[in-house]
Amino acid sequence: MAKISRRDFLRGSAAAGALGTGILGGSVELEAAPRTEAGVGIAGPGALPMTFRINGETRQATLEPRVTLLDALRDHLDLTGAKKVCDRGTCGSCTVLLEGKAVYACSVLAIEAQGRSIQTVEGIGRPGKLHPLQAAFVEHDAQQCGFCTPGFVMAAKALLDRNPHPNLDEIHQGLSGNFCRCGTYAGMRKAVLHAADTADDEETEPRRRRKKAEAEADG
Repeated sequence: MAKISRRDFLRGSAAAGALGTGILGGSVELEAAPRTEAGVGIAGPGALPMTFRINGETRQATLEPRVTLLDALRDHLDLTGAKKVCDRGTCGSCTVLLEGKAVYACSVLAIEAQGRSIQTVEGIGRPGKLHPLQAAFVEHDAQQCGFCTPGFVMAAKALLDRNPHPNLDEIHQGLSGNFCRCGTYAGMRKAVLHAADTADDEETEPRRRRKKAEAEADG
């Protein structure tokens, strides 16, 4: 084999990158075959087709493995209810339900959410037919700027799904992962109590009165 100077190597490398060919002839695979390391599949770094189950529908997108679920929802699937505020998993504005559990969408990779049930605030109600939680948030003035509201609604839904009759301490704990810069916590607690009442027609009137009194005292 003839010797290749450093200059020829660099020139050939640049051409190979542009044309997809090797400097010594032959083609270069631009898309690597599936790889494994220690028995674990390796994806990327290029974009991959992904399939999601969101709000009961199948949605597809082609994304790099590094894309978060939040960015996938907002930038690729046109579901902007989950807000991108801190983008560090601390404020809760991007909360969605993953298999029924409240998670920060900015801290979950989209590739990890494939095949799992994803529910966003768009999937629980719509204008003219609000979810009881959404209606309760409106009735009790549980929002101001609105950036944190979708995340609080989804965190509250996760709470009521697993505990239909929470007390104030349980509501405080259930919403503790979300942060409201406007400080509307009292209204949110009342809204969750109200939604819990309307969700259960068999609940006794004394229990309703006790919850109302607790909420007023807490506010």
